[in-house]
Amino acid sequence: RGLVGSEMCIRDSIVPLSIPLLLFKCDLVQIYKQSQRLIIIFLLSSVGTIIGTFIAYSLLHKYIPELNHIAGAMSASYIGGGVNFVAVSTSFKINPKLISATIVSDNLLMVLYFLTLITIPNLKFFKKNFKREYQDNIEIDLNSENTKSLLGLKDLAISFAITAIIVTISFKLSKCILGNFKGDLALFLGNKYLLLTTISVLFSTIFSKYFSKISGTQEIGTFLIYIFFVVIGIPASISSIIKNSPLLLVFCFIIVVINMIVTLIFAKIFKFTLEEAILVSNANIGGPTTAVAMAMSKGWKKYIAPIMLVGTLGYVIGNYIGLYLGYHLI
Repeated sequence: RGLVGSEMCIRDSIVPLSIPLLLFKCDLVQIYKQSQRLIIIFLLSSVGTIIGTFIAYSLLHKYIPELNHIAGAMSASYIGGGVNFVAVSTSFKINPKLISATIVSDNLLMVLYFLTLITIPNLKFFKKNFKREYQDNIEIDLNSENTKSLLGLKDLAISFAITAIIVTISFKLSKCILGNFKGDLALFLGNKYLLLTTISVLFSTIFSKYFSKISGTQEIGTFLIYIFFVVIGIPASISSIIKNSPLLLVFCFIIVVINMIVTLIFAKIFKFTLEEAILVSNANIGGPTTAVAMAMSKGWKKYIAPIMLVGTLGYVIGNYIGLYLGYHLI
């Protein structure tokens, strides 16, 4: 009962607070100006996630309960990140045991996925058949300006104050829409997490100069999401999931593999570099933080800032796509 209470507390308070914090740097104008090329391949990679979700759902929906809602949550996560999974799964009120099993299945798969992405640039086939920006790893200064983020008490106070305002506006507006309008469209547009995403992006775009000066919001938001994952994942057992819910692992695997294949195909057709393909696939499946970590570890300095910007775009569109699929998959 204690864990259930903690989970409800996190869903009702911590999760809504994490979404605006992760979107404070999502200035749509700046993303478009600095990362037009990456935006294109990122959106094409997102198409791979959607295709993979449809295929995985069509193959497995008869065998996994609530798979339409899980599919919505995973497609949102595999376009944005953990915050999208939490927002969409919370919206659909998925059985906590299924959420826990899905999270652990996803985490098991991510280990193999990231190892695969790291290995791809070293394989002869990809060296021969794809354009390259970097031929060898280049050491970079991890204390460079791009990677510094100092958090002070003032930043902390301002971040939570603005976040509380955005959450209040979004939830009040959601209650107003759902109370005065009926039907599927009202249910979709009145979703509190969708409104929370939209209003957060409007704030961060309109007041971009002010929001850009606030440090540490990505770190705080990510930390809050990790709290959710810890609480929801405590009852899960890896051996139990492999034994009792192996199809969830298969479901996630299908989406990830198809995303990777589609991304590489589009990269080849439209002459994107291998680095761009790998990073946008990473940003889709793992989120912007893992994509930045990979760019840093491989020495792809040119892409560190752009992939972070483009990855935050995934936070925005992930909720829209995930909620839409969750409502319409039958």
